Amino acid sequence: MESIVLGRTGLRVSAGGLGGGGFSRLGLGDFGEEHAAGIVRAAYDEGVTFFDTAMAYGTERAVGLGLKGVPRDSYVISTKVSYETPDGGLITAEELERRLDDSLARLGTDHVDVYHIHAVTAESYKRVSEELIPALIRARERGKIRFPGITERFFADTSHKMLPLALADDFFDVIMTGYNILNPSAAKTVLPLTIEKNVAVLCMFAVRNALHNKERLSEDVGRIIAAGQGDAELLRRDGTLEFLMSSGAARSVTEAAYRFCRHTPGITVTLTGTKNRAHLTENIAAINMPPLPDEALARLEALFGGADCVSGQ
Repeated sequence: MESIVLGRTGLRVSAGGLGGGGFSRLGLGDFGEEHAAGIVRAAYDEGVTFFDTAMAYGTERAVGLGLKGVPRDSYVISTKVSYETPDGGLITAEELERRLDDSLARLGTDHVDVYHIHAVTAESYKRVSEELIPALIRARERGKIRFPGITERFFADTSHKMLPLALADDFFDVIMTGYNILNPSAAKTVLPLTIEKNVAVLCMFAVRNALHNKERLSEDVGRIIAAGQGDAELLRRDGTLEFLMSSGAARSVTEAAYRFCRHTPGITVTLTGTKNRAHLTENIAAINMPPLPDEALARLEALFGGADCVSGQ
């Protein structure tokens, strides 16, 4: 797999990363931890060197087990801390440090390369940054994390209200944003800022339900039309994405979706999640493929270029 520099961190990682979240969660819920760890090791064997997980996903132990015995300097781990208390309040700096120590224990490592505050909303960003950035600084000084990151709550913040706030502070070296064929708005609102600051971008939601399920795709197209974010006639006629295959641009919507994200300027690592080794191989192959043809990209822009009201979930 092609390697790429992870923004201003200077770390060199694979352009495709394995995600431990989403619906699949490495197959942990369906097949158990040993299977999930096997997916992690299979990804590493296929050239993946970026592994993303989170406290909330429940897959940190599986990632640690899958990478056990692998030289620590040959891969990068990204994990995340949930900043909310069970009653919806904000954790303290001391609680963040405890949660970090718990993550390190589950991962079986003494440090994580990228440590994100997870799924932050625009409404909570100010309180989160004031309380928890000092804790991240202390953790970095103690060698427990290398680079701070932050992720958005994309399914609820499809127009990216939070990330510009975080990028204005210029503290986070890595961010995670939702970006896909149905909602490419980050290319206009987030990526110009990250490019300017050389902040690395992890792409989540590259493939979600609407790209597999025609009924869900129809629902999302309806939302885009209702929001006035697309040409109704054009979307009703061409919104099935079948043209990607009929024109020869791609062999499947999934392949097209990964290629679309991977080659967008400003996207650093495109994440893929799966519980199936065959799908893992297919997804990695798609990420490794060239960009979509210009004609297909132009048609996607005409269909969905103005959309920011759906996540594809």
